[in-house]
Amino acid sequence: MTDPAGRRLSAREAVAVVTAGEGFTELSVPAREYAPDGPLAWPGYDDSRARAAERTGEEESVVCGTARVEGTQAVLIAFEFGFLGGSLGERTGDRLESAYAYAREHRLPVVSLVATGGSRMQEGMRALTQLQRVARQSALTREAGLPQIAVLRDPTTGGGWATLGAGADVVLALPAAQVGFAGSRVRPSDADPTAYTAESQVAAGAADAVVPPAELRPVLGRWLRLLTNPSKEPAPTPAHLPTPHAPEAARATTNDPQPLPTTGWEAVERARSPRRPRAEAYLDTYFTHRTPIRGDRSGGTDPGMLCGFGERAGRTVAYAAQCGTATRPAGYRTATRLIRLADRLGIPVLTLVDTPGAANDAEAERQGAGAAIADLFTTVATARTPITTLLIGEGGSGGALALAAPGNTWATPDSYFSVIAPELAAAILKRPEERVRATADDLRVRPQDLVELGVVRGIVRAATGT
Repeated sequence: MTDPAGRRLSAREAVAVVTAGEGFTELSVPAREYAPDGPLAWPGYDDSRARAAERTGEEESVVCGTARVEGTQAVLIAFEFGFLGGSLGERTGDRLESAYAYAREHRLPVVSLVATGGSRMQEGMRALTQLQRVARQSALTREAGLPQIAVLRDPTTGGGWATLGAGADVVLALPAAQVGFAGSRVRPSDADPTAYTAESQVAAGAADAVVPPAELRPVLGRWLRLLTNPSKEPAPTPAHLPTPHAPEAARATTNDPQPLPTTGWEAVERARSPRRPRAEAYLDTYFTHRTPIRGDRSGGTDPGMLCGFGERAGRTVAYAAQCGTATRPAGYRTATRLIRLADRLGIPVLTLVDTPGAANDAEAERQGAGAAIADLFTTVATARTPITTLLIGEGGSGGALALAAPGNTWATPDSYFSVIAPELAAAILKRPEERVRATADDLRVRPQDLVELGVVRGIVRAATGT
């Protein structure tokens, strides 16, 4: 984050950007007493700190306080890179611990404006252990059901990235910011510098979005509203789940605008039709606005799984939606991440099922497809927050069922659910190709079959005027 002349903004200037310069109240923390030149008696350390204080006007590398960001009160942690590279020492740890404790006491979200080179060498291992201290405070705050948002400034490296940055619930980054565990002076000489950028971290699923400085305050404000304003209602129900109309050409010529399929194969064909509504249409119909999260925090993304939080009737609902493609391991892990966060914050979840199944190529296996699906099954099964599922297209085997809420899954007329695709079932049973259609009937995949079998609760049709 820089000014028009390219100068890196100070901690307080960064705070002013996200608060519009209003109402920042700094938290008071008693100063730790150091022996001369710190815990290691590092020659010249006292002088280095004195020069840093004179240059920046700060007594330490972080400034902590409270302020409103677009109307939401939050605890702000802002790093001062001009103070010894924004490094973490024992006094930094004191301030961070105090900020987190204040957030829990007053039930406030935490926003970290990170710009750090890592742990402070002049304090040795005493400095490095502050990462454990920060990790514990972050974990306690997570257990308290309070959201944490990180804004990655330039640079964000070392332990600051590995705790306050990557450990946040939502990670935003400024354009071209240097982001990575290895700082520029310690990485291999032949390392690709583009791998250590905000853009690369978003592409790898380690951060959610790159946000230009001019948009940072409204984007941060929207996230704070979404994560601190859960719906007081239970999970969405069909009566409150408006579904988009299918295009006229996709409807059967009948008095019923959404007739149910008469055969299993018709159900399959309708679910696979490119003309029926897809996840984007459902989400746009349901939410006033929505903000996505991106990536599985394990190096992967899947554009075929849309996850995020949206506003419905002034309240927040989380969503995880398949887009009709084979879901990759990163997609399952991203959905798991989304549902766990929503569960912790008490936010109801809407899932949209639409996939021919889990990706089954060799790379998907190498990326841990089985473990990713298993983790999602467990997360959905154990979630305390209400989850509602709408089957909007293909329900292909376990790769679809993993996203479905037990006992609270509904279906549209343009959908089917099957233990296996009819073509594959026929192949396994050594039936000829001409028996595929009959196999679809045998599998009882139609929406009305699913209701009779007790797999789904009911059929949701497009409401007039939605």
